[in-house]
Amino acid sequence: MNMDFKLEKWSLDHSNSIVKHANNKKIAENLRNGFPNPYTENDSLNYINTIIDDDTQIARAIIVNNEAVGSITIIKQQDVYEKSAELGYWLSEDYWNKGILSKLIPEIIKIAFNELDIVRIFAEPFSYNTASIRVLEKSGFKLEGKKEKSIYKNGKYSDSYIYALLKD
Repeated sequence: MNMDFKLEKWSLDHSNSIVKHANNKKIAENLRNGFPNPYTENDSLNYINTIIDDDTQIARAIIVNNEAVGSITIIKQQDVYEKSAELGYWLSEDYWNKGILSKLIPEIIKIAFNELDIVRIFAEPFSYNTASIRVLEKSGFKLEGKKEKSIYKNGKYSDSYIYALLKD
């Protein structure tokens, strides 16, 4: 399968394809509870409207063959953490294990380091999300620590990890 993929600034035109790809329990299981399941058109419109003009984050749609199939966001932190930002992402199950995130995360990292006045980007994958951990490691992130029983999702406790990447 020949795939053309890229990052693109969010627009309301992405809403329908995001609903199609985000409405998946397997995706929601690997994300915080703020990512709903089922995922509706209203959820999509609310998300896009919230991030479209927010200058405290870099948010991009993942576009594959002209369709929005996921999201990568880097959110600048506040207070004493103002020089750090958190990376979050999800991708349609149809495109898992195809190297898309490993290629696009470094792209958005460059943008964030140039535009957000930060020196550190971190991510907190759930311990059972080995694919996400691999993506972070391929993108140059280093394991900083483990947070035991820090996740309570769907009635179960899980650990999470802290991965970070520092600006050169």
